[in-house]
Amino acid sequence: MGDFDNREREEVYSKKVRAGKRTYFFDVKATRSNDYYVTITESKKRLEDGVFIKHKIFLYKEDFEKFAEGLKDTVDYIRANQDVIEKRYEYSENQEVAKTAADEDFSFEI
Repeated sequence: MGDFDNREREEVYSKKVRAGKRTYFFDVKATRSNDYYVTITESKKRLEDGVFIKHKIFLYKEDFEKFAEGLKDTVDYIRANQDVIEKRYEYSENQEVAKTAADEDFSFEI
């Protein structure tokens, strides 16, 4: 019952982010009591058979601050300890060169 209920919740907002071979979906959904929560879905196409593999996490508003802080600390660690961030370019569906996340500033303000 629980898993099916989550799929049927009202979608309030959605943001799609293409990042190389992966696509991320950030969706705001509402519970029955109209509390908002976020689902973050990673979708990657498997080359062998063209099937999309998806991984999903649920993030509830009481966890936003700690989650954002943990993610920021982790990204800051990588930036501080990685000598060179290799710029990788991949073609999007429109055959335009797509930027990687390393090309843009990364910030969490909650």
